[in-house]
Amino acid sequence: MKPEWEKRRRRLYELIEIGCNYDAVCWGYDVLNTFTIILNLTVSILYTFDNWALKYGSLLLTIERLTVAFFAVDFLMRVITAKCLYPNESEMGAVRRYLLSFSGIVDMLSFIPYYLPFFFPSGAVAFRMLRIIRIFRLFRINAYYDSLNVITEVIVSKKQQLMSSVFIILILMISSSLCMYSLENKAQPEVFTNAFSGIWWAASTLLTVGYGDIYPVTTMGKIFGIFIAFLGVGMVAIPTGIISAGFVDQYSRIKRISEYGKEDDIHFIRIPLTPQDGWCGQKIRDLHLPKHIIIAVVQKNKKVLIPNGNLELKAGDVLVIGAESVPDSERIILKEVTLEKRHSWTGHRICDLDISRHSVIVLVKRHGKALIPHGNMLLQEGDTVILYTQSYLANSEDLQI
Repeated sequence: MKPEWEKRRRRLYELIEIGCNYDAVCWGYDVLNTFTIILNLTVSILYTFDNWALKYGSLLLTIERLTVAFFAVDFLMRVITAKCLYPNESEMGAVRRYLLSFSGIVDMLSFIPYYLPFFFPSGAVAFRMLRIIRIFRLFRINAYYDSLNVITEVIVSKKQQLMSSVFIILILMISSSLCMYSLENKAQPEVFTNAFSGIWWAASTLLTVGYGDIYPVTTMGKIFGIFIAFLGVGMVAIPTGIISAGFVDQYSRIKRISEYGKEDDIHFIRIPLTPQDGWCGQKIRDLHLPKHIIIAVVQKNKKVLIPNGNLELKAGDVLVIGAESVPDSERIILKEVTLEKRHSWTGHRICDLDISRHSVIVLVKRHGKALIPHGNMLLQEGDTVILYTQSYLANSEDLQI
């Protein structure tokens, strides 16, 4: 009985999750789900118009009732199939994890506020406000279309840069509010009453909205306001530029994957063995290679051999090693910097460099040789330093791993 139940639950999970074009039932449920979300939001908007509410009020309420019921059934099915979504969790653990997830909270609040007034009439207004959360079900549509997923992927991939730019804007906003308070408090004590009363002015000015409800009247205040207005144009451009660059990078990556995805499944590198390498004199079966890494070809004395476990490696052999590509969501971008004579790093040891604690030098190329860096290594003119960092580096090139 249990295998039959698991089979049916698995089929139900396939039904409510993103379906495939070749599965008509799953595809039909996706269309129905998308249509219901849009229909419910449309009805909620139309009901706010008095003429629509008078003419078609009963019809709109009926449609809302049916769509909310659909949301309730959809939520129940997702609770039942939570174990399929989180297979490594226990039965109750999977349900709890789904209920506490963003999707679970949105799914739950999509229908519960509609029914709560029946049990608690006094809180009808508050429950009606909670129905606004229903709009977040639009994120369900986002999961059905790869083009919409790009938005989420861009924001996630650029979250560090976006958080940094928002942090800078907040600092400027607070400092602008403090400065404007100092300049305008005596002239407008009823407007700039305290140090934080200018936050609204700073926000509207820095974000180039400028409602005009709060503005400076002193000469110094106007001059400072002009400066902040010009600064705000640049501040807004920072996150805009980050997101725009992320879109370009994301679409380029998607195009590259679609065109060359089959060739990128496995990467190969050539490694010549030297007498100092620990693999010399060992058989392939004794190397204890990491999982998902294979020695595909061994070039020995100008002969290309298909390796087996008993093949002994010697100095001068050239190994072709293959490895599975890292999933694209886990990609690492390194930066490559070539040191010139006047570069601030030239002539300094690695341990003395003034770099972020999140920066790691992974390789130094010198005179065509790859060197493993250490703290006492002295960087020289002409060295190529490859490092991982989240900081901006001038005259550096990105290396995508």
